[in-house]
Amino acid sequence: MLDLLVRNAVLPDGRRGVGIAVKDGRIVEVREGLGLDVAAAPAAREVLDAQGLLVSPPFVDAHFHMDATLSHGLPRVNASGTLLEGIALWGELKPLLTHDALVERALAYCDWAVARGLLAIRSHVDVCDARLLAVQALLEVKRRVAPYLDLQLVAFPQDGVLRAPGAWDNLTRALAMGVDVVGGIPHFERTMAAGAESVRALCALAAEQGRLVDMHCDESDDPHSRHVETLAAETVRLGLQGRVTGSHLTSMHSMDNYYVSKLLPLLAEARLHVVANPLINITLQGRHDTYPKRRGMTRVPELLAAGVPVAFGHDCVMDPWYPLGSGDMLEVAAMGLHVAQMTGTEAMRACFDAVTTIPARILGLDGYGVAPGCRADLVLLDARDPVEAIRLRAARLAVVRAGRVIATSPPSRAALDIPGRPAFVDFKGVGLE
Repeated sequence: MLDLLVRNAVLPDGRRGVGIAVKDGRIVEVREGLGLDVAAAPAAREVLDAQGLLVSPPFVDAHFHMDATLSHGLPRVNASGTLLEGIALWGELKPLLTHDALVERALAYCDWAVARGLLAIRSHVDVCDARLLAVQALLEVKRRVAPYLDLQLVAFPQDGVLRAPGAWDNLTRALAMGVDVVGGIPHFERTMAAGAESVRALCALAAEQGRLVDMHCDESDDPHSRHVETLAAETVRLGLQGRVTGSHLTSMHSMDNYYVSKLLPLLAEARLHVVANPLINITLQGRHDTYPKRRGMTRVPELLAAGVPVAFGHDCVMDPWYPLGSGDMLEVAAMGLHVAQMTGTEAMRACFDAVTTIPARILGLDGYGVAPGCRADLVLLDARDPVEAIRLRAARLAVVRAGRVIATSPPSRAALDIPGRPAFVDFKGVGLE
């Protein structure tokens, strides 16, 4: 007997009337027509009727800061709304942090994530605190949420691995404690030269220890912040191709086209991954501009055209840098779509991939997808295709982890009392079947 049978599903690739059979936490069969005939359907302990709606693998966030989440207003708000004041504010908050409060806020956010169908998160954790309090807290959270959410941690030297006293030792201690990925922030070092030095040292450390790399890189409006060039060159030199991520890359928004024409092939050669953070990039960048104001987000369509995979991250939720957010990766995809002007049909589908399959590849998730042998982690969305899911920020009707439904939400619709009109609207449009 199957543990779960999902019937009459639409998949992100467009297949319709699909059945998904699950046993022992894994998908054992995916086939059009499977389960459509109820009388002939295989026996299952639980049947989930998708009713012609979209079933996707879960959302994945490749860039987040869980140690800071839900701390908005502590000890004050970011009055200027700038990146640098946010960093300064986080510095004020760090001495006030406690282990229990960090764990409590992170677990609360994980609850939000699961309810939104977000079942894998890469979180940067600040190591510029000799206590490594946030590291200890998030390692505990990682253990506690493991049954229902994959949490990957990046050792992130927020104040600069060379600039902040003791940061290098703290970072190496964090890795020894169980943090997964080597992080960095070269544009926050004191000089361009120091930033490049930090990239070389951190990539060498990752190569020595066989680890992935994910660096906050060039999160600046300065077109001369070009540390991603060094990151790509070191990736090739050390044989780290496919294992390195450059996050933000917002300076690329301000670079001249000639330099970018040189840079894009270098990133592709290095098989670099890129994570843009639309909600935060559009909020923090361009703060020193009058008008016209720069958007700040990196050149997503151009990167994709060059063969560089791009994911969208949430980055922040209710913290010193961003007062909004709710863990909704469809909101992230929608903002990315608008800021990058990706309104073509295939471009909009790429924005859905940017919060599902691409970040799953960046994190190296095992068994991700909707195919036999994959983990039975699924989301039933109140939408008929990925583009509609983004447009509606579709309700997550059911969230499945290892073949078990762990979260449900009602469909989004409004009742009407207008003579001669329908009793309700669900915002899906008409004549689109």
